[in-house]
Amino acid sequence: MSTKTAAAKTGEAAPTRREQILREAARLFAERGFHGVGVDEIGAAVGISGPGLYRHFAGKDAMLAELLVGISERLHDGGRMRLEESTAAGLPPEQALDALIHGHIDFALDDRALITLHDRELDRLKEAERKRVRKLQRQYVELWVGAVREVYPDLTELEARVSVHTVFGLLNSTPHLGGPSTLPDRATTAALLHRLARGALSAAAPSGPLPRD
Repeated sequence: MSTKTAAAKTGEAAPTRREQILREAARLFAERGFHGVGVDEIGAAVGISGPGLYRHFAGKDAMLAELLVGISERLHDGGRMRLEESTAAGLPPEQALDALIHGHIDFALDDRALITLHDRELDRLKEAERKRVRKLQRQYVELWVGAVREVYPDLTELEARVSVHTVFGLLNSTPHLGGPSTLPDRATTAALLHRLARGALSAAAPSGPLPRD
């Protein structure tokens, strides 16, 4: 089944050529390392010649930068949007925090290659790009810190920040969990990760409320 046909069956828009290239580049970089993958291999994965990639990207460095800066932007912007929507809807702090957790779990399950790529290849970015990633990551952490302290007001800002980084470490462990055959179905895995994340935050502030599942 073609990508276009599969997308039509699920009601999703078919990925653009750039999106296809980035997805396959992320997979290959994660599997073999940045220097272990050639432009020709990435092109073959999406059905075009290696030189044809240069109509979309200046080279592998540009792909890596778009992948790592792009996912940092997506996480930050998505987290901010979830908090703004929760506030506009008048939802309690527990549900706002849950929205952040669910959003990060989607990333952790659907973009495991990008987690591996970030851990291994971030230092390959140009300084300006690396600084952009770090800035977005700090801003994303602060979104979480504010949401956590709304639910657990007894936590100091430092304690909340440490707790958030700990939860990120937990959720971002998904690349080490093996392939789909070694995991429960997606819904079961997501629910387990959600319970673990909330349990870790609750343990950091035992006197605070435990959000309802």
